[in-house]
Amino acid sequence: MRRRASLLQRLHIDGQLLLLLVILISGGLFVLYSASGKSWDLLFKQAASFGIGLIAMFVIAQFEPRFMARWVPVGYVLGVLLLVAVDVMGHNAMGATRWINIPGVIRFQPSELMKIIMPATIAWYLSKRSLPPRLQHLAISLLLIGIPFALIVRQPDLGTALLVLTSGAFVTFMAGLRWRWILGAVLAIVPVAVGMWTFVMHNYQKQRVLTFLDPESDPLGTGWNIIQSKAAIGSGGVFGKGWLLGTQSHLDFLPESHTDFIIAVLGEEFGLVGICLLLLVYLLLVARGLVITAQAQTLFGKLLAGSLTMTFFIYVFINIGMVSGLLPVVGVPLPFISYGGTSMVTLMTGFGILMSIHTHRKWIAQV
Repeated sequence: MRRRASLLQRLHIDGQLLLLLVILISGGLFVLYSASGKSWDLLFKQAASFGIGLIAMFVIAQFEPRFMARWVPVGYVLGVLLLVAVDVMGHNAMGATRWINIPGVIRFQPSELMKIIMPATIAWYLSKRSLPPRLQHLAISLLLIGIPFALIVRQPDLGTALLVLTSGAFVTFMAGLRWRWILGAVLAIVPVAVGMWTFVMHNYQKQRVLTFLDPESDPLGTGWNIIQSKAAIGSGGVFGKGWLLGTQSHLDFLPESHTDFIIAVLGEEFGLVGICLLLLVYLLLVARGLVITAQAQTLFGKLLAGSLTMTFFIYVFINIGMVSGLLPVVGVPLPFISYGGTSMVTLMTGFGILMSIHTHRKWIAQV
């Protein structure tokens, strides 16, 4: 055990995180095979994305956090420029312009990268200032968050925009916001929500909120997804119908079964037991991330690790909440389970950063 631990440490890989990720993604591939209608093509693409993400995680874990911090401003500028490029000449699909498509080379979603770049940028900025942050530092932080947020909303992709906003907001919160500012933010929720409803949200996004409040008002239209999703989860019972034996997805009653609504397939085929096991793995990942946050030796590492961990938790919370009818549908995939190459690589990169923060701390401590 000592030789293995020493090898993982020299590779800057956290064994606990790696084990949990492999368990989660392996199980996700089984669910995806069923949810995609037994598509080997999607399965191989997802497995390839996992391989690329594993390489990205390993590579990013080799860099010390202080080295990464030096390149954060460059990453932020490049990320914003990519979002501008999407707005100008992005690839349109299903009524949204979210991708940069280079035919025969690559097709990726720059907004996914901002889920990593955004918290790193705010952590880099605030770690160089006195804490708790002053009003002018908070204002600059909000400006840094607001620029990519606005560009992503224009695509339109409200779900990803809110996740980017949340990832930056977590950093400012952990930096020690004064309670009167937190109270002010809470009181501002209502006017901000009214403003977004009036000036920002598209008609289909408004309809999603109305459908969330009363799905049965349009059972064959906008309420179809959530009604079928809850039916799939409920029909699974305690132990489920069995792998590949789900009816809601295989008979095409459940739309987007291999992406946003994949947990409904899991619930139908593996039941309450399967969902609880999935939640347990997610809980262990979040707990490990919080331990790494608490043990981080630098302010930059602590702010970044905490934000990445809590943003990952929000991913899971929003997806499960919207699929079970507790939250409006905003198009947030289930981490490591839903089909999506850019999302997979981005998430693996985030865990690579967590590993770097933790294993370099251990390495320094022993030298």
